[in-house]
Amino acid sequence: MTSTDPPLGPALLTLAIGAAGAALAAFLHMPAPFIIGPALSVTIAALAGLRAELPRGFRDTCFVVMGVNLGASVTPEAIDTAIRWPLSLVVLTISVLTIIGLGARLLRRLFGFDPMSALLTATPGHLSFVLSLSTDLRADLPRVTMIQTVRVLALILLVPFLAPLLGHGDLPALPPRTAPAMSLLVLVPLLALAGALGLLLDRLRVPAGLLLGGMGLSALGHATGTVSGAVPAWLSVPAFIAMGTLIGTRFSGVTPRMLLQSLGAASLLTGFAALVSLVAAALVAKLLGLPMLSALIAFAPGGLETMMAMSLLLNADPAYVTTHHVFRLLMLTVALPLLLARTRARLAREAAAAPPTPG
Repeated sequence: MTSTDPPLGPALLTLAIGAAGAALAAFLHMPAPFIIGPALSVTIAALAGLRAELPRGFRDTCFVVMGVNLGASVTPEAIDTAIRWPLSLVVLTISVLTIIGLGARLLRRLFGFDPMSALLTATPGHLSFVLSLSTDLRADLPRVTMIQTVRVLALILLVPFLAPLLGHGDLPALPPRTAPAMSLLVLVPLLALAGALGLLLDRLRVPAGLLLGGMGLSALGHATGTVSGAVPAWLSVPAFIAMGTLIGTRFSGVTPRMLLQSLGAASLLTGFAALVSLVAAALVAKLLGLPMLSALIAFAPGGLETMMAMSLLLNADPAYVTTHHVFRLLMLTVALPLLLARTRARLAREAAAAPPTPG
């Protein structure tokens, strides 16, 4: 345990609450119970005053396990369909820019956001990058963070329940088992190598480096036939639960009053982003003949790690989903600084053109 890790007691209690939420969600046959259950139970506990947190080392280990599990679903057949994805990425780009542009305008007009805060709040994802850019900006960072966090939680809850309404049928309450489990002789070296690659990507500041490192190495092994089999349930299920628990910990230190103050803007922005993403996903699914569920999860502007895990739990195409979420983050890495610079320049011009106030 490092000096930045929380005490063991709160961490164990947080995990216990997450596991209880997962068990209850599975008992109630909710879709994606191992993510939705912990996310809800830990969020409620955090809003009630629990110090909800997880050790960094434990969290990082779960990311590696999740990445290896995702990579096991990348088949040669899935790779063959990748030639159809460029059009899908173009539609994704248009949808993201629409969410930012119109979403920021809605926040300014209906909730009185200043231009910088509106732009940062409307950005669909990449929260850590958003906050790192905002250190020298005059923006309402607590409000930005709160609304972004509520948006992620809301999308996680919405996507599994929207899918059956879109004609996908009943979603699996438990993750489907499509391949036999890996043997320990294969699993242990694969996890070790995936962890090393993930740490390297993390040091290079690649978004979700630990998860992408695990997925990349596992996908390479499975696509070439070097490795076969899935991560055993005794390891993958706790990783799913930890992922859901981690979502709930983002509400640690948040009071119900703080949540209520941001709920109106968060609801509007989440609903608008979900509508734009749904229309874009439906268009791509129709044009390219892709499953609506895969397109919906790929276009949903939620957290990269969570949506990748959701694709596995709901039996979507993890390669397609991962490609789109990574592309969205890379696009925002380039586009957001340009949009912020443009907004700042416009505000400077407006300030210079304004008549001086009487002294």
